[in-house]
Amino acid sequence: MQKELISPPKYALITGASRGIGRAVAEYLAQEGYHLYLVCKQSTDMLTALVAQLSTQYGICCTPFTADVGNPDDVENLFAQINTLDVLVNNAGISYVGLLHEMSVNDWRQVMQTNLDSLFYTSRLAVPLMLRRHSGRIINISSVWGSVGASMETAYSASKGGVNSFTKALAKELAPSGIQVNAIACGVIDTDMNRCFTEEDMTALKNEIPADRIGQPEEVAQMVVSLLHAPAYLTGQVVTLDGGWT
Repeated sequence: MQKELISPPKYALITGASRGIGRAVAEYLAQEGYHLYLVCKQSTDMLTALVAQLSTQYGICCTPFTADVGNPDDVENLFAQINTLDVLVNNAGISYVGLLHEMSVNDWRQVMQTNLDSLFYTSRLAVPLMLRRHSGRIINISSVWGSVGASMETAYSASKGGVNSFTKALAKELAPSGIQVNAIACGVIDTDMNRCFTEEDMTALKNEIPADRIGQPEEVAQMVVSLLHAPAYLTGQVVTLDGGWT
């Protein structure tokens, strides 16, 4: 009688995992049976509670890390504790809303370090782990503003434009090695990042969206899972998820 082949466990690292999109992605990947490395910068208590929930509910190994992925030393320390990796979801991100000429150099650097530099820091250490298996998936969470730009969000738009170009270039570099790199360009998603806008602002935004509603973090998570199950030939793509807005 032929023995049933058991698939080896799969491991995914998610940055910005304590809430919003990152939390939703963690829950969906746990449902898919992935063992998780979950990273946050400050919300350690929230992340610890999430780890306990997912470990108990889905019977997976779930390890929390507190690290600033915009800091190369933190990322080095993080990956020193990781021996295998199948999926990297670069989700950590911050925004800045305001006039460019009133933005400080430090604010600019923080946006770029968190939103763009972090992709370099994580990917350069994740790729060697994936090359060992000649397989892997890197998914970057981007924004529609990376393609069209947003008034009062120049730094954020520039960082996400960089994410899109980074995605396309790295995909070409890694395609011969069986590693897919894609991005999801999100529209308006119901996360804490948008809490800075008034109710009137959010209503005005919703009225511009053909789907007539704000997107949910779970929908981004569903798209992440879709990309994980997509054909290997799908790489270097920036998939727009915005309810038909842009």
